Amino acid sequence: MPERAKLTFCSGTGVVTGANFLLEIAGLKILIDCGMIQGNKMAEDANWEPFTYDPATINALIVTHGHVDHIGRIPKLVHDGFRGTIYSTHPTKEISEIMLQDTAFILSHDREHDLKKIYNNQIISQALGSWKTFDYHETFSLGEGLKVEFSDAGHILGSATVKIEYRGKTIVFTGDLGNSPSPLLRDTEMVQADYLVTESVYGDRNHDDKDTRRQKLVEIIQDAVKQKGALVIPIFSLERSQELLFEINDLIENNRIPLVPFFLDSPLAIKLTAVFKKYSRYFNERAQKMINSGNDVFMFPGLRVTLETEESKMIVRMPNPKIIIAGSGMSTGGRIIHHEHNHLPDPKSIILLIGYQSMGTLGRKLQEGVKRVRVAGEEVSVRARVAAIDGYSGHKDSDGLLDFIQNMSDRVRKIFVVMGEPRSSLFLVQKLRDYLGLDARAPIAGESVELEF
Repeated sequence: MPERAKLTFCSGTGVVTGANFLLEIAGLKILIDCGMIQGNKMAEDANWEPFTYDPATINALIVTHGHVDHIGRIPKLVHDGFRGTIYSTHPTKEISEIMLQDTAFILSHDREHDLKKIYNNQIISQALGSWKTFDYHETFSLGEGLKVEFSDAGHILGSATVKIEYRGKTIVFTGDLGNSPSPLLRDTEMVQADYLVTESVYGDRNHDDKDTRRQKLVEIIQDAVKQKGALVIPIFSLERSQELLFEINDLIENNRIPLVPFFLDSPLAIKLTAVFKKYSRYFNERAQKMINSGNDVFMFPGLRVTLETEESKMIVRMPNPKIIIAGSGMSTGGRIIHHEHNHLPDPKSIILLIGYQSMGTLGRKLQEGVKRVRVAGEEVSVRARVAAIDGYSGHKDSDGLLDFIQNMSDRVRKIFVVMGEPRSSLFLVQKLRDYLGLDARAPIAGESVELEF
C-alpha cells in the first residue's frame, strides 16, 4: 500500500529568499534549507518570528548550499530547540561557517533586534558540531529505507541538488541551479525525480550568453578607463567574487583589458576565496588545468586585496581610473555602501550590477533608474552611469530551467515552483504546462501538500 508524505512550504515561496521546506516522511521530519529572508535590510522582521513548526521535533536539516538565504536562520533553529543532524557537502559546511560568522557580526550592529543570544559563536559552534558532510553521489541514510544523495547543482562551490528516495520514488529539491557553463564550476548535473521542488529566480527571462557578457565586461572596463572614472562593482562575496576574479585574470592574460588598479574590498570574499583554493577539485576541467599549470586564477597584476578597514578607506584617495569590487551584491550593507556614496554623484564613474537585485534593495533602485537614493544615511544624486550584465548571474535562466526539467519530463509527476518573485514563478509554471504538459504549480507560503510514496 502507498504511504503518504507531507511537504510544507514554510517560506521561500513568492520571494527569492528564505528557503525553508519541511518534508514529513517515514516517521521523520526533515527540513531542506533554513534560510534568511532578505530585502532592504539583513534583519527583516519576519526572520525573528517563531517557526511554523517546533524545531525540537525536527530530525534532520539538509543544506543545499552556503548562501545566507539558505542557511541564515540555522542559529535561530538551534537556539529554539533543534537537536538533529545537519547534512551537506564538504565545502558547504566550511562556507556556511564563514557566512554564519559574518552574519552574526552584521546582526550584532542591528539596533532594532537583540540578536546576540541567537547569533553568537556558541550557537554557531553547536550547529557545526552536529553537521555531517558527504561527497556528491555518496548515498547516506536518514532511517529505514530513506536514502539521500547530493548531485552537483553548479551554482556555487559545493552546491547540491538533494534527492530523497523512499519506497522506489524520489523527491528532488534543487536548491539553486547554476548558470552553466561556469568559468569555474562543473555544469549542473541532470537528475531524475517523481516530485520536484525547483527554484525560479529567473523563471521569466534569459541571460546574455557567455561571449556577450564577457564582451560587455571588457567594454565597460575600457569605458571607465577612457573617461578616467571609477568602476564600482557591488559583488556577492560567495562565488560571484571568485568567478569575476577568474574572468578578469583571463582577460588580463590575453591582453583584452588595460592594466589599472583593481581593489578586492571584501574581507568576506577574501576568506571565502581561501576555501575555493582548498577545494579546487570541485572546479571544471579547464579551471583545474590552469591551476595545475601554476596559475593563481584569483590573482593578477594590479589587484590589491584590502582586508583591513584602513586599507579600504585609502581606496578613495587613489587616483582614477580604478576598479573597486566590494560586497554586498545588492548594496544592502558592507563596504560597497561607502564606495557608492563616494562615486554615485560622479558622472565619470560607472556602477556595474552583475547579480540579482531583490525588491526594496538599493541595488534594485539603481537598476530601476532612480535618480536620488539614500546611501550611508545621506541622500545622494545618481549621476554615475548604472550598467548591468545579466550573464554573470549564478542562477539558470528560463530556458535553462526548462531544459533541466525537460530531462526528467518522462518521469516527474508533480513540480512545485518556488524561490522566485510571483511573476517569475508563475511564468515558469505556465511554460512547463504549455511546453512540456507537466503538472506544475506555484505554492503559497505555509501551504502543505500530500505526496504518494
